[in-house]
Amino acid sequence: MAATTHTVTNQVPPLVGYDVFAADRALSEAVERHIEPGVLPVAREELGALGRSAGSAQAQEWGAQANEHPPVLRTHDRYGNRIDEVEFHPAWHRLLGHAVAAGLTDAWGRPAGHVRRAAGFLVWTQAEAGHGCPLSMTHAAVPALRTDPVLAAEWEPRLTSYVYEEGLRPASEKAGVLFGMGMTEKQGGTDVRSNTTRAEPLAGDGEYLLTGHKWFCSAPMSDGFLVLAQAPGGLSCFLVPRVLPDGSRNAFAIQRLKDKLGNKSNASSEVEFDGIWARRVGEEGRGVRTIIEMVAATRLDCVVGSAALMRQAVAQAIHHATYRSAFGGLLIEKPLMRNVLADLALESEAATVLAMRLASAYDTDTEEERAFLRIAVPAAKYWVTKRCTPVVGEALECLGGNGYVEESGMPRLLREAPLNSIWEGSGNVQALDVLRALQREPQALDAFLREVGKARGADHRLDAAIKDLLTELADLEGIEARARRLVERMALVLQGSLLVRWAPPEVSDAFCASRLGGDWGAAFGTLPHSLDLASVVARARPVAD
Repeated sequence: MAATTHTVTNQVPPLVGYDVFAADRALSEAVERHIEPGVLPVAREELGALGRSAGSAQAQEWGAQANEHPPVLRTHDRYGNRIDEVEFHPAWHRLLGHAVAAGLTDAWGRPAGHVRRAAGFLVWTQAEAGHGCPLSMTHAAVPALRTDPVLAAEWEPRLTSYVYEEGLRPASEKAGVLFGMGMTEKQGGTDVRSNTTRAEPLAGDGEYLLTGHKWFCSAPMSDGFLVLAQAPGGLSCFLVPRVLPDGSRNAFAIQRLKDKLGNKSNASSEVEFDGIWARRVGEEGRGVRTIIEMVAATRLDCVVGSAALMRQAVAQAIHHATYRSAFGGLLIEKPLMRNVLADLALESEAATVLAMRLASAYDTDTEEERAFLRIAVPAAKYWVTKRCTPVVGEALECLGGNGYVEESGMPRLLREAPLNSIWEGSGNVQALDVLRALQREPQALDAFLREVGKARGADHRLDAAIKDLLTELADLEGIEARARRLVERMALVLQGSLLVRWAPPEVSDAFCASRLGGDWGAAFGTLPHSLDLASVVARARPVAD
């Protein structure tokens, strides 16, 4: 009976066996734009190899396995000894090993390192987003450690290594290490100055014992952590190794793993410090200033990670519509579906172009670019991460009931989508950070305005939006209550400026008409019908040239 009745038709083939990098025109064009010609061939080759791996059936299977078999906490061994270890599925280690070997923890010391790494992070985390957390924190620890040349000389070569070694051993015995971070506590969250973890100085220079807790500590099997604690001189930054040089375990007690909405493959934990040995990083009382560069780098990864989630969701939606038929034709040929897909594609491309522009600013590393990043990173983190969840939700709907089924992979993307908006400071924190820059660092606003001004005169809707933004910026009285609105407009104007300068006319025209010109509804799929939507969708289709 089943053989004669169960005929499968009109089902979409899986999106597999393709080059994730080459199929993403917005990303590949950004790499061409931001990497100097002498480095470009090598970068293109390495990203192509990573893109083919990310689009392979093997990598997709690793991602599914890592999420289907989440980490397990083992507080004690069979004899009752405290071990505080987290067991991961082999797929997790394969994902991390491939990522480290591809240089996703090495940005600070190679030519065009940040653009190459950001592009690779955007490509590879489309296979699985959870393992991006230890990659991000390991990469971001470098600038904080550089405040102490001795610590940097000891740890930076291991942090930027292309070798992944699992297991807890003294760092001196490993070719490569991973880092985590512990800032938030249960009584304060983002308000880190209310932290209660104590740091008591020891006789050795810069050595302390820490006592307290951390409410969120991700990737607790990392080799080291940067944490904040209250020293006699005030809130300070410390390096906490998991294993001490003599091979003994540090007093790092994992109390439990968080049961999270998404990000299932990654272990997020609550930890207790009961006289844990630590080394101070930077000066006493300067903990926030010391760790702030790490925070900024991980915030950029929130933008890149959200761009990756959006790209994968939009690619899946367009792929589905390319092969699925309904009402006498392919979905992609239906005007209304095309409008939805084009709208989603605009959001994805705007996120990608902005993320890569920020990465290029890190590579340039001039005073002007550092000032630009001071405002642009929190503004982008606020807006791009906020847009991720509705984009992924709408893309899931494009697959209909099939998208609501776990096997499609779309539910995993949707559960992951809100995370980057929360991690490293939620929306209000980012908005307030932009306000602080506006009020205290006029050079940051000048750099931001010079950047968006590079596209002035190219589109009347962008020009009008810049004018309106200047009017709003002229009055900072009572600004906190309207901070979200202001930061949203700043992010949109910046995205519009970048697209007008670098994207094809059909993309920039549609973006400016909808996001800046007001010709847009309250849901995706409400773009003006007169736009060249077919070209927008064709550009975003995940098929390599």
